[in-house]
Amino acid sequence: MHRQLTLVAAPPPEAAAAVLTTVWPALRRALDGAAPLAVLPAGTGPADAARAVLAPDDPLEPGTDLVVVTSGSTGTGKGVLLSAAALRASATATLDRLGGPGSWLLALPTSAIGGLQVLVRSALAGREPAVLTRGSTLADAAARLPAGDRRYTALVPTQLRRYLADEPEVLASFDGVLVGGAATDPGLLDDARAAGVQVRTTYGMSETAGGCVYDGVPLAGVSVRVAEGIELAGPVLAHGYRRDPAGTAAAFVDGWFRTRDAGAWDGGRLTVHGRLDDVLISGGVNVAPQAVEAVLRAHPTIADAVVTGRPDPEWGQRVVAAVVAAPGAVPQLTQLRPWVATRLGAAAAPRELVLLDAVPTLHTGKPDRRSVAALLTERTTIERTPKGTD
Repeated sequence: MHRQLTLVAAPPPEAAAAVLTTVWPALRRALDGAAPLAVLPAGTGPADAARAVLAPDDPLEPGTDLVVVTSGSTGTGKGVLLSAAALRASATATLDRLGGPGSWLLALPTSAIGGLQVLVRSALAGREPAVLTRGSTLADAAARLPAGDRRYTALVPTQLRRYLADEPEVLASFDGVLVGGAATDPGLLDDARAAGVQVRTTYGMSETAGGCVYDGVPLAGVSVRVAEGIELAGPVLAHGYRRDPAGTAAAFVDGWFRTRDAGAWDGGRLTVHGRLDDVLISGGVNVAPQAVEAVLRAHPTIADAVVTGRPDPEWGQRVVAAVVAAPGAVPQLTQLRPWVATRLGAAAAPRELVLLDAVPTLHTGKPDRRSVAALLTERTTIERTPKGTD
């Protein structure tokens, strides 16, 4: 008899507390092997796209207790097949690395693995999580955690930047603040640590049941190697993709998951360089967009940035910076180009500057690079270097 996949809708941010009456009990049943689960993202469009990937009426692949729909940041989203054993292995190794069980503040969407793992860790620790809702302060949400217990939360870099600016003392009160889902700027990490925040960078994905490398060091049981890209192995791995045997065979090979990330493995520590698919080639030089974004965000006139490329007859691709201005500031290409060039080289310096009101995000909280590329066709370029300019 085929096991039927249960679909639960993630509450929208303004009603996130409803997680405790919807997703939370369903996730605990899935961890017990009683009812396989998938959580639909909030919003009609994302939820419909996820439902199409999940095909809940089709037979479910054996050994599956949770299906997580990826964000599709570099292509069509996939349904990642996870067992309760993989989820428990990830949560147990995380709690061991952090220093033991504690109470968690949920600040991420539960349709993404980062939010779901907060619930898994809470279940293993025997604590009900507190939930951060839109419009509430971090302090108000943290006050709902039990006094005297270890306190943890998980954030994406944008949240870390916001709460570090607005409520640094509250952030510093946590025994561990995991940050992942996207590359975290080194300057932001330095500022957080200087403020006393116990921040841990995490690297992982839905296919590894969440973060599996913390501050460059793999969790217990996780193995890392770098071939064409980063490859990961261990008890945290998913066992494939929903209704996609070809994709499964290509990505999961001999017990290893082949990511599409570039990196270096040296001395037992992993350094992640960014997506292999995202690399721009400008004037014959490889440019990593995430590195340029980190440098741009450190400029005083910029609050946020996404870097992409456009075809260029002279350079092959020209580096385009889509930026959100800092309050009261006016970003200028004549300032930003030398700022980037002195830190990353001339090829990485943007040749075009576009102003955004905000960086669009996927349901996971990651920047939606395809939406940014579409926005660039609608927004006016505010500055561009003349042809032939070095």
